[in-house]
Amino acid sequence: MSSPTPQATSLSSDPIPTRQFGDGAISLEPGLGEKDMIINFGPQHPAMHGTLRLILRLNGEKVSGSEPDMGFLHTGFEKLGEYRTYNQFIVVTDRMNYFSAMANNTGFACAVEEMLGIEIPPRAAAIRVLMCELSRISDHILGIGLQGMDMGAFTPMLWSFIEREKVYDVFELTSGGRLTTSYTRVGGLAFDLPDGVEYRVRTFLDRLDDTVRDMEGMLARNRIFMDRTVGVGVLTRDEAIDYGLTGPLARASGIDRDLRRDRPYLGYEQYDFEIPVFTDGCVYSRYQLRLAEIRESAKICRQVLDSMPAGEINALGSKATLPSKDDVYTKMESLIQHFMLSMPGHGLKTPASGEIYSATESPNGELGWFLISDGSAVPYRVRVRPPCLFAFQSIREMIQGKLVSDVVATMSSLNVIAGELDR
Repeated sequence: MSSPTPQATSLSSDPIPTRQFGDGAISLEPGLGEKDMIINFGPQHPAMHGTLRLILRLNGEKVSGSEPDMGFLHTGFEKLGEYRTYNQFIVVTDRMNYFSAMANNTGFACAVEEMLGIEIPPRAAAIRVLMCELSRISDHILGIGLQGMDMGAFTPMLWSFIEREKVYDVFELTSGGRLTTSYTRVGGLAFDLPDGVEYRVRTFLDRLDDTVRDMEGMLARNRIFMDRTVGVGVLTRDEAIDYGLTGPLARASGIDRDLRRDRPYLGYEQYDFEIPVFTDGCVYSRYQLRLAEIRESAKICRQVLDSMPAGEINALGSKATLPSKDDVYTKMESLIQHFMLSMPGHGLKTPASGEIYSATESPNGELGWFLISDGSAVPYRVRVRPPCLFAFQSIREMIQGKLVSDVVATMSSLNVIAGELDR
């Protein structure tokens, strides 16, 4: 008499994990006879450019489902802001977007100044504009270089790193830092422009045109780059609106919106520049748009240098502004103000129930700050609207039904900075 057939038993009593995709829950356990295959794209994959992860469901080489994972930094930036004074938190804003620290510094300082009703001097505003536009150039040109590298064109990436280092030389000369600058202060700036900055910036801008033209010739006439970008990763205008996209991604999909023009700040309305807009909404359109914005930012930088006002860099009449170190060492009033702003239990005098949302146009889009004050020197609540958070979630729409190779091209065009995703 034959013995009964043994039944298969599980090595674990835990249920097989599942994950919800667009058309229902699927098993993540391998080898159970599914037609589709589940793979992790990142966070170790070089094309993810950071601690980003995509869970892909593949049918052959086509993407039949995807789920973005925001990453693994776990820094808690917003909560850190609720335990630091307003000026101390500026150091944290650097780390949120390490590609554009100057833009983040400026965005947060503008939000606090708007809440307190502080108007900074014209020279401080002009210097901030100069630093923000240099950040935009640095961010865009490196993004294009890395986009070319992901498509197999290594040389443009080397050129872009050279240009970024030139911008970092300016940042180092101005603020003392290259990657993280902590340059702004509530009511002004930490330092005035030192000697040599204008010469360095003008020299950089004069050579930038040739570099951008070379990069454009290297990529826009490259058959492989064109085949992998034109018509790939398309996001329509309506889809971009639904996902809340801003900045280059939105303008590449036909949304004519830029806060520098539509909600002017820091005197942007006095500068002559165009807002490039493309309508195809594909990877190639995003590349084209960033190239165009580099040229427009260079125009703004030249105008700032040509019309740079003289005068103070801090709002001297405000009790919210840290005095200069020279004044602290030589004047009793400045010494007292420095201590009052720095000592625990003192600091900025904020509205007892102040609440504000303020936004600036960072290189990746609308960088918004929602602040609530309770009258103390420390914010009661800090929340940030980072553009990359909205960009990363929209990739699901762009890669659905596309090839795995298109995922690389699409992800590269988003220029997602992992530090902005952390909640």
